[in-house]
Amino acid sequence: MTGTTEVHTQNSPLPEVTDPSRVAPRDARELSRLFFGQLQALEEGTREYSYVRNTLIEMNMTLVRFAAGRFRSRGPEEMEDIVQVGMIGLIKAIDRFELSREVEFTSFAIPYIVGEIKRFFRDTTWAVHVPRRLQEARVQLARATEELSSRLGRTPTARELSELMSLPEEEVHEARLAANGYNSASLDAAINGGEDGESALQDFLGIEDQALELVEDFHTLAPLIAELDDRSRQIIHMRFVEERTQAQIGEQLGISQMHVSRLLSRCIGRLRDGMLATS
Repeated sequence: MTGTTEVHTQNSPLPEVTDPSRVAPRDARELSRLFFGQLQALEEGTREYSYVRNTLIEMNMTLVRFAAGRFRSRGPEEMEDIVQVGMIGLIKAIDRFELSREVEFTSFAIPYIVGEIKRFFRDTTWAVHVPRRLQEARVQLARATEELSSRLGRTPTARELSELMSLPEEEVHEARLAANGYNSASLDAAINGGEDGESALQDFLGIEDQALELVEDFHTLAPLIAELDDRSRQIIHMRFVEERTQAQIGEQLGISQMHVSRLLSRCIGRLRDGMLATS
């Protein structure tokens, strides 16, 4: 086997791999068995353990590239992320593999690597976060919709989908709504056909909130109300929060309706003057 020399660990000699990442897959399988046998005999945290574990990782990187190749259509930039995520799966597989399983490490590691990549897609490709249950239901819904559309020659109803998917109709509706969160569009996205030939999506969404100006008014009004005496604040509260009539307020406070009217006018005038002074 080229590119190897003998390295002595605490228990037995191991071939030193000069460049583990360049070891051919066929040689990597044979070397991996030797290294796994030694890894299980070493104490975790020692220099020898780190050498063996790191060599196993580098020797088996071809498994990650193989698994990531299934997703090459996603472009070179995303492929870098896929490979990095796949490496996490490889490391997990190495840490959990046991020779006593009597299976090839390749067969053991690929499901870990692919599973980590799929988890990455599931958790990061949704534009809006939705529960995992609904993410999985969306995939099931897409398959059921395709199957029934082909069979019926039309778009299936929610009831037909629920029967095929063995789910309540409510969950079918939830899965349909969840599917809307898979993709998103920028508010700056260009839309052709506007008066100027091209408009942005944001031009067609949202309406002006007529109550928005009230927010500033409330912030200005709060300290002015705090400056009123207790009875004035009580009258303001009963009139505008509890929406009592002047007669009901007078009965509560033991004063006439006319007196309540004068007090209200005085309080409102004071608040108005304070608002105008700060504007």
